[in-house]
Amino acid sequence: MAPSAWRRNRATGTVKEPVKIIRDTDEEARQLARRLIRGARFAAIGVLEPDTGFPFASRVLTGTDVDGTPLILVSGLSVHTTALLADPRASLLFGEPGKGDPLAHPRITVRTQAERVARDDPAHARLRARFIARHPKAALYADFGDFAFFRMVPHSASLNGGFGKAFVLEASDILITSPAIADVAEMEAGAIAHMNADHADAVDNFARVFGKSKKSGWKLCGLDCAGLDLANGDELLRIDYDAPLSKASDLRPYLVEMARRAKTA
Repeated sequence: MAPSAWRRNRATGTVKEPVKIIRDTDEEARQLARRLIRGARFAAIGVLEPDTGFPFASRVLTGTDVDGTPLILVSGLSVHTTALLADPRASLLFGEPGKGDPLAHPRITVRTQAERVARDDPAHARLRARFIARHPKAALYADFGDFAFFRMVPHSASLNGGFGKAFVLEASDILITSPAIADVAEMEAGAIAHMNADHADAVDNFARVFGKSKKSGWKLCGLDCAGLDLANGDELLRIDYDAPLSKASDLRPYLVEMARRAKTA
C-alpha cells in the first residue's frame, strides 16, 4: 500500500480524507522513467565523499548499456570517481527543468551500485562505442589513462512526474528484459550505419511522428531491444517501441513498419 497523508480543510483546520503520497506504479510511470533516463545527455550524481563522509554532488555525462543500465565516463582525478571507488553506492538524478516552476517538471532519482569497467573487459569496446555515438566529443578523452567507464546498476528509483505524481520503482521497472539483447547488440553498429546512410528521411520521420520534433537532420545514434536513440547536435531523443523485441530477426521488419507508419502519418 502506498503511503498517504491527511488533507486538511484550510478554512476550518479539520482533517478530511487521506491523500495518497506515493502512487501505485503503472506502465505510464515506467515509460516516463525509462524515457527520462535513456533520453538524457547528463545527470547529477550524488556520492559519499571518502574523507569527510559528507554527500557530494556533481554532474556527469550519461549513456546507457544495451540493457538500459546507465553508463558514465569519468576521470580518476574527480572527487566523485574517488568516492565511487571507495563506496560504489551512488544516486543519479535525471530530468531537465523547463519553463516556469522547476519542481513542476518530471525527474527521477536512481539509486545505483557503480561497477567499474576495465579496459580489457569484453564489454568495454561496446560501451565505448555506444557512449561516443551519443557524445562524439568524448572521443577526445575517452582513452586517456585516468578515464574509466562505470555501469551504474540500478537498485531502485524515485520518480516524480510533477506535483502529486510520485512513484517508487524497482530496477526491473527501468531495465530492458529480452532474450535478444546480445544479438541486437551485435547488429547495432551495422543497423545504425545503414539507417543513417540510406534512410535519413525515415530517421527524420521517426523524430517528427514518434518524437514530436519539428527539427530535421536527426541521426540514429543507438538502438536496442526496446527502442531507438536519435541525436541532432546537442539534442537527444528517445523513441521506444510498442514492446521490446523478443528476437533479433524482428528488428528489420519492425523498423520497416515504423518507417511506413511515420511516412503515412
